[in-house]
Amino acid sequence: MVYPSIGMVGCKFWSLMGCSLKVHHTKSKGDLGVLKAQLDLYEQGYLLLNPVTEHAPFDLVAYKDEKFVRVQVKFKSLDKTGAITVHFRSCWADKHGTHMSDIDKGQVDLFCIYCPDTDDCYYLDPKDFNKSVTLRVRAPKNNQSKSVKLVSDYRRVP
Repeated sequence: MVYPSIGMVGCKFWSLMGCSLKVHHTKSKGDLGVLKAQLDLYEQGYLLLNPVTEHAPFDLVAYKDEKFVRVQVKFKSLDKTGAITVHFRSCWADKHGTHMSDIDKGQVDLFCIYCPDTDDCYYLDPKDFNKSVTLRVRAPKNNQSKSVKLVSDYRRVP
């Protein structure tokens, strides 16, 4: 399912209510990703805990079988080749420009990637990868199979 109007729904709603609200497009996508991850994790039997700050290195904590898992959620659309590339880094902007830094893999146990094009969540242990990973929805056109990671192999929490 594609969400072409993320951010616009909130603006229309608040306009109808007579309020002025600026919706942050990137924040709206992140919020949708977290909601989809929460639903998917709940359906996998996890109890969900939310941090009371947005400054934690993770977006939520999942608990199951006496184990806590710190989860970082990413909203990633398919690229033109039908793949999702995830970079294990944080990005932010301030008055000095846009900044990036590698994540501390010791502070996150699990990455959940929500893809609006497939309307599914995919789960990765960031310690299993270097700086990035590419997941494919379809097999490559050149029939390459070595080192190809299909999204179907990442639908459940490892």
